[in-house]
Amino acid sequence: MRQIDHFISGGTGGTGGAASRHGDVFDPNSGQIQARVGLGDAATLDRAVAAAQAAQPGWAATNPQRRARVMFNFKALVEANMQSLAELLSSEHGKVVADSKGDIQRGLDVIEFACGVPHLLKGEYTPGAGPGIDIYSLRTPLGIGAGITPFNFPGMIPMWMFGVAIAAGNAFILKPSERDPSVPVRLAELMLEAGAPEGILQVVHGDKEMVDAILDHPAIAAVSFVGSSDIAQYVYSRGVAAGKRVQAMGGAKNHGIVMPDADLDQVVNDLAGAAFGSAGERCMALPVVVPVTDKTANELREAMIPAMNALRIGTSTDPDAHYGPVVNAAHKQRVENWIQTGVDEGAELVIDGRGFKLQGHEEGFFIGPTLFDHVTPQMESYKEEIFGPVLQIVRAADFEHALKLASDHQYGNGVAIFTRNGHAAREFAARVNVGMVGINVPIPVPVAYHSFGGWKRSAFGDHNQHGMEGVRFWTKVKTVTQRWPDGGAGDSAFIIPTMG
Repeated sequence: MRQIDHFISGGTGGTGGAASRHGDVFDPNSGQIQARVGLGDAATLDRAVAAAQAAQPGWAATNPQRRARVMFNFKALVEANMQSLAELLSSEHGKVVADSKGDIQRGLDVIEFACGVPHLLKGEYTPGAGPGIDIYSLRTPLGIGAGITPFNFPGMIPMWMFGVAIAAGNAFILKPSERDPSVPVRLAELMLEAGAPEGILQVVHGDKEMVDAILDHPAIAAVSFVGSSDIAQYVYSRGVAAGKRVQAMGGAKNHGIVMPDADLDQVVNDLAGAAFGSAGERCMALPVVVPVTDKTANELREAMIPAMNALRIGTSTDPDAHYGPVVNAAHKQRVENWIQTGVDEGAELVIDGRGFKLQGHEEGFFIGPTLFDHVTPQMESYKEEIFGPVLQIVRAADFEHALKLASDHQYGNGVAIFTRNGHAAREFAARVNVGMVGINVPIPVPVAYHSFGGWKRSAFGDHNQHGMEGVRFWTKVKTVTQRWPDGGAGDSAFIIPTMG
């Protein structure tokens, strides 16, 4: 059986990172175990940190243009290996290969942004701030950073983190999800091939024991996390208590507001992809639709039923499938439990995706598309993130009601409004209490040179992912006040510049 080990100091297995504990990696299409992943501990992390400490000073001293060349090389290598990476990702996650390519490409967008690091690290300069005094600032690397990433985007989210961190001069230790760990290891191998020194990008596998080791290690200066909100809050609190800089992205319950004037055909098409693509295992999925007025709700419901029935569920290698299985049996059971909770709470189950079996893959982790109507804000199934192919209809009486639903929810990751009315869209974007807003865009993930981040229980910490927010997170500012006396008697006294 295939063995997946840590990637430490440029190698896997043996002294490179052999492990004594292991976890199972499943093939979601068949339900069978396909590999074992080594689970590390604090001693494993110590080896990775020692390698990072040895490599990072020299990497930080490498001029930004040369670091950028490594990032360019890495980008070219990932592009050259796109098909094999996507197939490997799909084999462990279950999303269809086209989605896996999108996963990797969105990560590459941030790598491409990081290739501009010479410009991104430029500081500020003020000549003549005082008599013969100049002041300048520069951005310097933190040292060693770490990333703890989820199973749903094993290519994109690691690259969101380590791309900017490494380009800025840091060493980086990645702990990916143990559910689908192979692509992160392959990315580390490609970074080494691209010219990064050994120890600059390393991968350690593990569970809570490894997470706690990362949060407690005194040599790790900053931690970036993406996962559920409860764990994000835990990571943030423990990391900050240990003196680290922490950004921790949590869960989501994104709403799609459908105004009466919206293009309903476009809304249905958008919802089919946004709610059910990648089996709903996306923090920017659109699992709640809020039609404004009962008339809009009734029309939307009737249009969604045939659209959902037309969705093709298939294996991750099926080029005609709209989505594949969820990641493992435990997650499948969790999603189906939430469907039952919705039924028990009194929501109307319009389409039930439980019990779906794919011919020839009956043991795979498949769930059919599910639709609820008459969901209310009091229901736990509405309050919590389901993270599966489940769409809930929450009816709103008017614009203000719809705005309140999205704004009052505990999560504030993303939201979308569908309308032809520019005033309504502008008013909604200005007033909604959510971090990322789409206007006739169902999944409003910003491009790489902007930043990604939600509000409320969707994010803990003061910095968003990627863009200039990422540069700020992975660097610290040093400000220098300088004066060069000419040796004359009049230069004996140093005068600190003052305001005014």
